Amino acid sequence: MRFLRRQTNCLRCYARGTHAGYAPRVLDETPLPTPAAPRRMTLVRARHVLGVMRESGFCTVACSEPAGELQFTVVPGAAGEGPGTGVYEAAERVCRVVSTQPEPRLAPALDALGVTVSPQLVAEVLKNLSNAGILALAFFRWAERQEGFRYTSESFHNLIEALGKIKQFRLVWSLVEAMRCRSCLSKDTFRIIVRRYARARKVKEAVETFEKMSSFGLKTDLSDYNWLIDILSKSKQVKKAHAIFKEMKRKGRFIPDLKTYTVLMEGWGREKDLLMLKAVYQEMLDSGIKPDVVAYGMLISAFCKSGKCDEAIKVFHQMVESGCMPSPHVYCMLINGLGSEERLEEALKYFQLSKASGFPMEVPTCNAVIGAYCKASKFQHAFRMIDEMRKSGIGPNARTYDIIIHYLIKSQEMEEAYNLFQRMETDGCEPELNTYTMMVGMFCSNERVDMALKVWKQMKEKGVLPCMHMFSALINGLCFENRLEEACVYFQEMLDKGIRPPGQLFGNLKEALVEGGRVSLAQEMALKLDMLRRTPLRG
Repeated sequence: MRFLRRQTNCLRCYARGTHAGYAPRVLDETPLPTPAAPRRMTLVRARHVLGVMRESGFCTVACSEPAGELQFTVVPGAAGEGPGTGVYEAAERVCRVVSTQPEPRLAPALDALGVTVSPQLVAEVLKNLSNAGILALAFFRWAERQEGFRYTSESFHNLIEALGKIKQFRLVWSLVEAMRCRSCLSKDTFRIIVRRYARARKVKEAVETFEKMSSFGLKTDLSDYNWLIDILSKSKQVKKAHAIFKEMKRKGRFIPDLKTYTVLMEGWGREKDLLMLKAVYQEMLDSGIKPDVVAYGMLISAFCKSGKCDEAIKVFHQMVESGCMPSPHVYCMLINGLGSEERLEEALKYFQLSKASGFPMEVPTCNAVIGAYCKASKFQHAFRMIDEMRKSGIGPNARTYDIIIHYLIKSQEMEEAYNLFQRMETDGCEPELNTYTMMVGMFCSNERVDMALKVWKQMKEKGVLPCMHMFSALINGLCFENRLEEACVYFQEMLDKGIRPPGQLFGNLKEALVEGGRVSLAQEMALKLDMLRRTPLRG
C-alpha cells in the first residue's frame, strides 16, 4: 500500500503560524493508498477455515471491536436531537458513493451528487464512515474544498474516531494541532483519543494522552479521572484503572466519589471478578458513601452476567428495603439475566413488576423480554410482544429484530431468519450493520455465498459499510466455494478501506498461497498488511 511522504511536522508548523480564520485545509494534498490489482488465490484448507467459523458461532457474532460471546443486553438510551431527515438521506447517498468508487474517481462522483455540504452533513458522513478510516479521510479531503464547509469539533472528533480505529495516531495528533489552531479543542477530544489508545491496548499511550491535557490548557478534575478509569475499565484494562484509582487516593489530589466507585465496580463486573467487585463496594461503604440506583444496578448486572441471578435478586430486595427505587434499567438487567438462564417465568414476573411500579413500557425492557422468549424458543410469543410494542407506539427497533434473528440462526432456522430480515424494511425498520453481518455470516457458514453476496449488495446500496467480521465471513465462504478471484478482490478491498484482517484469516490465506506455489504473492500481501499495521498516514 502506498502512503504519502509529507511530514506531519509541516502541518503542525503551518497550523501554528496561521490565524484560525485563515488556517489551511487540514488534509490538503493528502493522497490515499492506491489499490493494487487483485491476484488469484489457491484453495487450501478452506473447509477447515469454514469449519472453525461454524464451531466458533461466527455467523451470529457481529461487532466492530474484538468480543467474546454475543450477548443481547439492552439498556435504555437517551434520545437526543440529531440531523434532519434530509441530512440523513444525503449522508446515505454520499456513503454509497464513497464505498463504491475508487479514489481517483471519488471527487468527480461526489461532485456529481450535487449535495449541499454543511457541518451537519460532514459530521454525519464521517460518523457513518467510522469503521473505514481511509474512506473517512478521503471524504474529508473532498469536503474541505466545498462551499459551505466549516471546521467543527464534531467533524474533527468523528474523523479522529475513524482514524484511531485503524491506529493512525500520528495523523490523529496532527488533527489535534489543527483543532488547537481553530480554538475547537476540548476534553472530549482527548477522551476519544484515550479510548482509541485503550482499545488498541496501548495503555501507556492512553495514560500519557490524559496527562497531556494540561499542556493544552485543559485542567483535569475528578470527573476527568472518572472517565479515564471508566474508559480503561471498558477496554479490559480494569487492573490499570484500579492502579490509577489507588494512586489518585494515595496522592490525595482528589477524593473518590460515588461515580468513581461505580465505574470501578462496573469494570470488575465486566471481568466477572466478583471478589474485587465486592471489595470496591465495601470500600465505598466504608468511606461513608451510600449506593444509589446506578451502584445497585452495577451489582445486579455483574451477578447476572456471572450466572448468579439469585445473588442479583438478593441485591434487588436490599435495594428496595433501603428505600432506593429500582429503575427500568434495573428491571431490564434482571429480565436479561433470568432470560439467559432460561428462567422465563421469573423474567416475566419482573416485567410485570416493572409495569406495576408505574413505569411505561420501554423498548429496551421489551427487547429483554423478547430475548427471554427466544432463549426459550418461544418465537411466537416474541412476535406477539412485537405486536404489543406497536400497539403501545414504542417500536420495534433494529435491535428487536436482531435479537430474534440471532436466536433463529442459533436454532438453525435459516429461512425464517432471512424472511424476518426481508420484512424489516417493510415494517419500517432499516437493518443495521449488525443485522447485515449476521445474515452474511449465516449464509457463508451454510455454503450459500450467492445469498451472502445478495445481502452484501443490498447493504452497499444502502450506504452501509462492511466491518471486519463481514469481510472475514465472505472471504472464507468464497474460498470454500473455490471462487478465489472474488475472494482476493474482497481481501484487497478490506485492506484499501484500512480494515486489518484478523490473524487467522491472513494466516490461512498466506498458507494457501505458499502451498499453491505463490510465494511472491504471499510475501507481497504480507508486506501490504505490515504497512497497514505499522505505517501511519501523513498529514
